[in-house]
Amino acid sequence: MRLKFLLRPGWLGLIALVAVFTTLCFTLLAPWQFSRSDEAQARNNAISESFHTPPRPLGEVLPAGQAPDARTEWAQVLLRGQYLPEGETLGWQRTVLGEPAFEVLTPFRLADGTTVLVNRGYIRPVNGTRAPAYDAPPSGEVTLTARVRTDENDSKQRPLFEHDGHRWAYAVNAGTISQGTGIALQPGYFALNEGQPGVLGALPLPRLESGPYFSYALQWIAFGIMAVIAIGYLIYSELRPGARPAWREAEAEGSKSEPQPRRKKMSVAEAIAEDERREREEAERRETADAEPTSRA
Repeated sequence: MRLKFLLRPGWLGLIALVAVFTTLCFTLLAPWQFSRSDEAQARNNAISESFHTPPRPLGEVLPAGQAPDARTEWAQVLLRGQYLPEGETLGWQRTVLGEPAFEVLTPFRLADGTTVLVNRGYIRPVNGTRAPAYDAPPSGEVTLTARVRTDENDSKQRPLFEHDGHRWAYAVNAGTISQGTGIALQPGYFALNEGQPGVLGALPLPRLESGPYFSYALQWIAFGIMAVIAIGYLIYSELRPGARPAWREAEAEGSKSEPQPRRKKMSVAEAIAEDERREREEAERRETADAEPTSRA
């Protein structure tokens, strides 16, 4: 059977490796990149649509304290109420426009009595980890225009901490800040637009680009196909006429070399008898050689 060589351990391992790699490419890696591409496209669409849709009251976008999701994130909403500066918290170790920053997070009580978390924007650190002096939020009732954002997740679930006279959070998460300040907050937070009351450095919107995810997905599919083609070519190389792979050479050499017969081990008596026999034969040859000249004379 010509394909019998595929049952060799080396070939079985190679085929298994290609099968696993190809399966990962088609079922995990490529779909993961496609999903990231879809997420980026959905974000771009939501941001673009928000520019053409006027801000709406919060209750219309997120009724009854509904948590933001991919359908509502980036929508512009109207918030009317007052800031609660006693619950103000700073976001630790952020990056804005490629430089270190802190984000100022202040609870905001709406006219209906519910409280939301407002991101007033960013400030630049001084001396590495210290917050600079910045403007306090305005007092009294104000109306804000902000964009809906979903809560960030801290994988370590770290609580708020005190540093340099301020309260700090590792992630912008309404639940974490609610636990640390004792102020009940709705899920999600709201990033102020430029020019709003209490805004500091307004957070820039993400660039409207899809990123490299779609091309990465195509690359993983191509890698999976190439792996299958490569193993197919190797099998063809073994089967094509005139091919002399290493394992065939080894078998050919093994078939040509015949095993040498092993010499029988003799006892001492047998060895002595063999020597005496050789001596008699040698003496007879000498006698025969000596007798030949006499007979010729």
